[in-house]
Amino acid sequence: MSLEERAKATGKNIEGKAQEALGNITGDPKDQADGKGKQAESEVRHSVEDIKDNVKQKLD
Repeated sequence: MSLEERAKATGKNIEGKAQEALGNITGDPKDQADGKGKQAESEVRHSVEDIKDNVKQKLD
């Protein structure tokens, strides 16, 4: 498990939520979409780390 990678993914998720919220407040669809995209990227990063953890656990 890469704690650094998980921290980066969590940071990206927070950034995405903030950007989406800003887009909701201002009515800017680009900010809303970009925020949702960053949140999706975060989910993918977490999934990759989960897969790495599972593979490592199986090998140990």
